[in-house]
Amino acid sequence: MARTFLLLGSVFAFLAVALGAFGAHALKKSLTADQLAIYQTGVQYQAIHALALLIVGILAIVLKEPGKLKIAGWLFAIGIAIFSGSLYALAISGEKWLGAITPLGGVCFLVGWGCVIWSAASLREYSSSS
Repeated sequence: MARTFLLLGSVFAFLAVALGAFGAHALKKSLTADQLAIYQTGVQYQAIHALALLIVGILAIVLKEPGKLKIAGWLFAIGIAIFSGSLYALAISGEKWLGAITPLGGVCFLVGWGCVIWSAASLREYSSSS
């Protein structure tokens, strides 16, 4: 599981940089300022949650507590696909109905962060004297 989230996080981070550059250079002249802002929001949330996936992968290795972190990781990955994907499609196509899908990805992000909080709250304190 940790390997999967480390790979997904790395791929999503790579794509966030590539898509950000594509938006800044190739799409700048073909999108309106509002469309470009929507597109950049997708890139921003993808980058943040790609890093979250990397953190989940690392925490899964260190804490050896995969349950809640596994749920968080999958929610972050699904959230990126739905949230950022729908914003990219909305910005490029102009199809307003795609904006109705975006909040589903946002809910995935929120529940994923809730799982990280739950996992952290469930930790037992480590003592250096053990």
